[in-house]
Amino acid sequence: MRMGVLSRYLVRAHMGPFLFSLSTITGLIFLNAVAQRIDSLVGKGLSWTVIVEFLVLSLPHTVALSLPMAVLVAVLYAFSELTENNEIMAMSAGGVRPTRVLVPLLGMGAVATLGMLYFNDTVLPEANHRLKNLLMDIGRKSPTFELREQVVNDIRTQDGMEHYFLTAARIDPATNTLEDVTIFDRNNALRQRTTYAARGQMAFNEERTDLYLTLYDGEVREVQADREGGFQHVYFEKQIVPLRGVGDELDRRMGGAERGDREMGFDMLIEQAVERDLEQAVVRKRNKERALEAVRLALGRPVETDLGTLATFQATKENAGSRPPDNATLLSRDPLTQGVVVGTRTHVSQLESLHETANRYRVELHKKWAIAVACLVFTLIGPPLALRFPRGGVGMVVGASTAVFAVYWMGLIGGEALADRRVADPFVTMWVPNLVFLAVGVLLVSRMGRAGSTVRGGGWEDSWLRLRDAVARLARRTPAGAGA
Repeated sequence: MRMGVLSRYLVRAHMGPFLFSLSTITGLIFLNAVAQRIDSLVGKGLSWTVIVEFLVLSLPHTVALSLPMAVLVAVLYAFSELTENNEIMAMSAGGVRPTRVLVPLLGMGAVATLGMLYFNDTVLPEANHRLKNLLMDIGRKSPTFELREQVVNDIRTQDGMEHYFLTAARIDPATNTLEDVTIFDRNNALRQRTTYAARGQMAFNEERTDLYLTLYDGEVREVQADREGGFQHVYFEKQIVPLRGVGDELDRRMGGAERGDREMGFDMLIEQAVERDLEQAVVRKRNKERALEAVRLALGRPVETDLGTLATFQATKENAGSRPPDNATLLSRDPLTQGVVVGTRTHVSQLESLHETANRYRVELHKKWAIAVACLVFTLIGPPLALRFPRGGVGMVVGASTAVFAVYWMGLIGGEALADRRVADPFVTMWVPNLVFLAVGVLLVSRMGRAGSTVRGGGWEDSWLRLRDAVARLARRTPAGAGA
């Protein structure tokens, strides 16, 4: 009963710092991510719904980075507060070992890990895919359609099928009215049509793709080059000129491009990696068959269905000295053999490409798992760090979490680069940071129950004073002329 109350108290003590750190870290990373992509949104005339969709789709990638960080910050802050208020000491006096306090925290870390696994498998890939498609659609979008007064406005439909030139002495954007309008129709070389109007009114359709010009008190002059002396002159009081496909609404292409590795869940990543492995086997088999066929044609007899014949044949050429066997000479000059050499190089390049692609899928798979498990690892390493600096306060939380994050992310990024270059296996490179911090966490936890382990440290001021005293003692011991 007592431990149940204690567990609920510890969970409540961590929830506040966790929610605060999650919102703060997410906000900082989110603002940085949006700032990097703001150039692709400026000057596009996008509606507020598209902007909101962009922001929403950018959020999951940010949460995938900030949630493990928030777990560590929450654990460090909560345990630092418990230690500073002597609550950990009171629990120890009541017979509760410090390591027992970790049980509810590890349960919270396990819940965070399971949540991150689901998030990385379903929410994050789909959000990344939709965000990429949205950015591609925005990239295809031209600047906002706009008519300017007293200049020649070049108007083209988005499909390029219609082309007009329009001038107006005055354009009022508030009322969408035009004065002294001239439209040159460039769509038919045999029928060059020019429309003049004293005034006009602009209006888009509901989809904002087609522009309708309602012209008043004007005339149409048409030169008909397909018949001699052809000319037509028409007066009108009101005429509607449709300019279709000139609007600048965002063209959303559902489905979009092919998914990349960061847009795939666990099953899809495994499937793609296995598929690339099978393609490598097919390429190797095809290359082997072509090589054996070249040897068979050169020797004029069947060969074994393995590459041993190729090695024997090469040894025969080397032992023959300056007069190679006739068959070897024929083989070296045979066009098929020369084609096999070129084809072999192509197959080697293809194999390397397939292997790199399969590696990239496996790197992404292990990275998603490793980042999720990091939530559990951080809950293990946080409490002993906080206990070693009982008066560290916010400074300890910021300093320790920054150091852990820096080392962890450098290890993860470096491991990803090594795996992509095929220096090491993706499983090893992606899990090394977790294993290192897990070992450090287990070592620190094993010392939590020792006497005096919770009071060995102090505030950052104490650490700085000890460091300053050590440097001063070292300076006093150094002879005056040692540096000469």
